[in-house]
Amino acid sequence: MQDTYFLIRPQHSKQIPLIFDSPHSSRFCPLDMRASAPQEALMSGWDAYVDELWSGAPQSGATLLAAGVHRSYIDFNRARGDIDPELLEQPWPQPIQVSEKSKAGMGLIRRYALPGVPMYERKLSVTEVQQRIEHYYDPYHAQLKQLIDSAHARFGQVWHIDCHSMKSVGNAMNIDNGARRPDFVLGDRDGSAANPAFTQWVAQQLQALGYIVKINDPYRGAELVRAYGDPQHGRNSMQIEINRALYMNEQSLERSAGFVQLQNHLTQLAEAMSRYISALNQKFVEEKR
Repeated sequence: MQDTYFLIRPQHSKQIPLIFDSPHSSRFCPLDMRASAPQEALMSGWDAYVDELWSGAPQSGATLLAAGVHRSYIDFNRARGDIDPELLEQPWPQPIQVSEKSKAGMGLIRRYALPGVPMYERKLSVTEVQQRIEHYYDPYHAQLKQLIDSAHARFGQVWHIDCHSMKSVGNAMNIDNGARRPDFVLGDRDGSAANPAFTQWVAQQLQALGYIVKINDPYRGAELVRAYGDPQHGRNSMQIEINRALYMNEQSLERSAGFVQLQNHLTQLAEAMSRYISALNQKFVEEKR
């Protein structure tokens, strides 16, 4: 079976409580998926090369977790019970939480690849959805939770960055249909998932590099930051969306000339985060004495 995830640990002994995860950067679709949507529609939902863009983060003492399966097969950034009943052959045997994402065809298991483009020409059995959850979703979340909990137990604080990319213009499945998007969107669920001071600091770092940044517009952050963010108890989770036009051709899916520069900038940002977090940790330790 394809690896559920890939884990890259810090490249030196000075580990810091900084964890990056990239839940949508795999293009692998298992054979049992049997989707009818064309390949180009499937790949429009792929967060292309996001794990590569952030691959320099472990040089600064951070940990990087990346998905091993395509988001359309199962989406790690949805609640476990966000099951779309219209996809199923039989009723789901447990309570479900149908979100606005599911209603738009973008729940735990996608119903649409693009607006008007169904993912399947068949209904899915309860058994196959359960297997996707047990073989992929649960292990990914268990690993991320272990990383966050372990860092928090050791340092008393932890910072989790949930890494994504976005189309340069929203489509009919998005809340900003037709809108041209900024270079970066930082989502902290209006301060409930991360300390707003940290969010503002990240925005300032990116703006200093010449990027246009918005906060919580149009993305506030989804399940991965909701589940693991609790800033009042030292657990900060932020979602970072990168405009694909910065680094790739959105039609051919090839890297563009801007890829290397963006990758270097994100490595610089991870280094700055490392310094920022190390300083906060030192202050935290001193205050605890």
